[in-house]
Amino acid sequence: MPLFDESSIHAYKLLFNAFSQIPTSHYLFSLLILSLAFLYNFLEFHFFQDLFSGFRGSSVGLTFNSSCSLYYDVVSKCKILHGRYLATSWLSSPHIQTTFLHFFGRPPSFNYRRQLFHLPDGGMIALDWLLSSDASGGAFHVNNAISKEDTTPIVVVIPGLTSDSDSAYIKHLAFTTATRGWNVVVTNHRGLGGVSVTSDCFYNAGWTEDTREVVGYLHQEYPKAPLFAVGTSIGANILVKYLGEDGERTPLAGAVAICSPWDLLIGDRFICRRLLQKLYDRALAIGLQGYAQLHEPRYSRLANWEGIKKSRSIRDFDNHATCLVGKFETVDTYYRRCSSSTYVGNVAVPLLCISALDDPVCTREAIPWDECRANKNVVLATTQHGGHLAFFEGISAATVWWVRASDEFLCVLHSSPLMHLQKKESGHVHTTLETSIDQGPYVNVSEDGMVAALGNEQTRNSTLGNLPEFQNIDHKMDNEMVPDATHVKQVAETKSDSVTNKGQTCEPPTNILDVKFPDVVAAVTRHLNYLSRQNRRSIWLLAYVAIITTWPVLGSALKIIFKGKHKNVPAIFAR
Repeated sequence: MPLFDESSIHAYKLLFNAFSQIPTSHYLFSLLILSLAFLYNFLEFHFFQDLFSGFRGSSVGLTFNSSCSLYYDVVSKCKILHGRYLATSWLSSPHIQTTFLHFFGRPPSFNYRRQLFHLPDGGMIALDWLLSSDASGGAFHVNNAISKEDTTPIVVVIPGLTSDSDSAYIKHLAFTTATRGWNVVVTNHRGLGGVSVTSDCFYNAGWTEDTREVVGYLHQEYPKAPLFAVGTSIGANILVKYLGEDGERTPLAGAVAICSPWDLLIGDRFICRRLLQKLYDRALAIGLQGYAQLHEPRYSRLANWEGIKKSRSIRDFDNHATCLVGKFETVDTYYRRCSSSTYVGNVAVPLLCISALDDPVCTREAIPWDECRANKNVVLATTQHGGHLAFFEGISAATVWWVRASDEFLCVLHSSPLMHLQKKESGHVHTTLETSIDQGPYVNVSEDGMVAALGNEQTRNSTLGNLPEFQNIDHKMDNEMVPDATHVKQVAETKSDSVTNKGQTCEPPTNILDVKFPDVVAAVTRHLNYLSRQNRRSIWLLAYVAIITTWPVLGSALKIIFKGKHKNVPAIFAR
């Protein structure tokens, strides 16, 4: 039996004749409708969703600890965070918003003041300042510097990957903050902002050293000005990681993290999952290749230059460049160690985190919801839409929602009692690489053989007495840590004492009589308690350590006492 008989063939002919009678314009219109439907879903438009909701936008989701005073005292007073976000109707797609931000962005027009900041390892970065006086419409004065007594808050801005102070979203943030009356400084990453790389060190997604140096310098240079920080994208990851590493020791009074990738390993899996994400991956890789080409002499020496030129993704670039320069074993090792999600639980500063759930670059899957909820110092704000760092609003897309939200949060925080104050410590900030031996009492041996136990404070004061002036310390010190406010106070006291004593320097005591015995006992007791907590040794072992540690002091004291008694014996018998 044939598959097609004459009757069925005749039916197909009739159907074909019927289709041929439909005008071509109708086919084109249908194709257009199907194409628009495909693009609407492919580009994740939400125009009809906004239309059906009456263009009211979606409410902001807030995640916080139930006993979070940051929410009740600060965030609860922020009207923008308790309002709704409605994206610009003709940009109602996360991909369209993100693309529009990159190519257009409509940033305000102004000029920065540039300061070249020298780093301890020989590197150099550009600090671009926008003062409140410059944004208020006043005349631009090149020599109009900030005084040490100025109490105007300073906002430190950390840009995203391959971004600098000229990026549109950075300019939106800087101008809005400066217009309110605060000073803004954008800390450009190494090799960006038109500054060459002057050392064999490049920044990466977890490089917090430059942020730590800049924040420490600003705190030392302007001790009365409250410091805040705003990080964007990779800059947000660096900021949160830095806050988690330093905890109470950071001089920042508060911070905001915008569109952080949080978990770099999850983000790496996400960005190569779909076609659109692969386009973002390729675009970012091209940006990294352009960055590498600017510094080809060093990259060709430190990394795999041929691999860099052939990179087609961020992971390829990290494999051939970042891991080799940063001494990471594998790319996954680099991603795990540099992800800020593992540090957010240690943040001790009021921190607002803003993310869009439709972010096409930093996926919502990486957001550490439970970690943010567990930390009383963190409030997480999420919006349904916004794209990556875009969040345009208004019919003309002239403003950026997260910029207004961050500005309001920092303003309310500044007037609240939750302003973080740096923890007062007797010494410099110890890093995790330092051992407990560095924290023990020092021993000073004088020329006459006397042994004296010195506390950390005494040794530190004598050392700080030889430091240069602080206003030049960032340019003169090569391998010194930027001192914090406690160090500034100690140096001021040292200088005051040197003036009173007509140029005499503070020298450590060289005789046991110069050391107060209660201070020695207190120092020994304090460090024995520290050893007991850290090592959990037997009390007998601790007693043995105490005897060995104090024996030079006690032996010297007994020697002096008995020596004096023996000298008096001949005089008694002579009588």
